[in-house]
Amino acid sequence: MDVRKIVVVVEDVDVSRKALQWSLHNLLRYGDLLTLLHVFTATTSRNKKKARLLRLQGYQLALSFKEICNSNFFNTNIEMVVTEGDQEGRKIVAMVREIGASVLVVGLHHQSFLYRLALGHDNIANSLSCRVLAIKQPELSTTPPLRAKTSERLPPLDSSTTMDFSQIEISGLHVPDIPPPKIPYRICPSPSAIIWRPRGSRKKNSCSNGGA
Repeated sequence: MDVRKIVVVVEDVDVSRKALQWSLHNLLRYGDLLTLLHVFTATTSRNKKKARLLRLQGYQLALSFKEICNSNFFNTNIEMVVTEGDQEGRKIVAMVREIGASVLVVGLHHQSFLYRLALGHDNIANSLSCRVLAIKQPELSTTPPLRAKTSERLPPLDSSTTMDFSQIEISGLHVPDIPPPKIPYRICPSPSAIIWRPRGSRKKNSCSNGGA
């Protein structure tokens, strides 16, 4: 059986962790190789110390995702890739193609790189050379979500934008607590194990010993 290479994009957002959990429970099978890919934003300054700090933070973030894997599936074949790149997703595309991924799993949020790729490519799946699964959490309310402060705003997606990746909407993933089975209490679990001793037998034995 061919080994499938599944790449999960590591981002410090809750939906990215949900996407990993969804992959572990619904996509991953025995023998697959799971790659946790994190691309941190390249710095414009020449400060090497800042770049090392970003790489270290990215590695720690990838380790936290690996802990999620270890807590669910102990025998998962996992590798971590932490590298520097851009926000438009070009580095992710290059890494996914280099890895030779079969499936790319992404937690879809308002600043996701998939939207940027959709604006710049006619076919995302062809540019990545693999199947793309975008995990999306349902909106909790009808009010518009709070947008993070950013210097760049994404242009609106119109009908000409090709969204050729599969969007999977999920509810909150959690493992239900399964209580231990209740064992009914039985007063007499085994009647044959009860030894009946007549009350008078002890007195007779004491009298016979005294007479002797």
